[in-house]
Amino acid sequence: MSSTKIVFGLFMLAFVAACAPKPTETVYVDTPAVSTEPTYTGKYK
Repeated sequence: MSSTKIVFGLFMLAFVAACAPKPTETVYVDTPAVSTEPTYTGKYK
């Protein structure tokens, strides 16, 4: 009787693990860094 309970418990554990929702993959998007354009002052440096 004890081994039957162990086998049934392992079966239930495997069933619950198989029916668990799968984790979704997280996608990260790198946004380009925005920098200011140098302004023209009219003088050569």
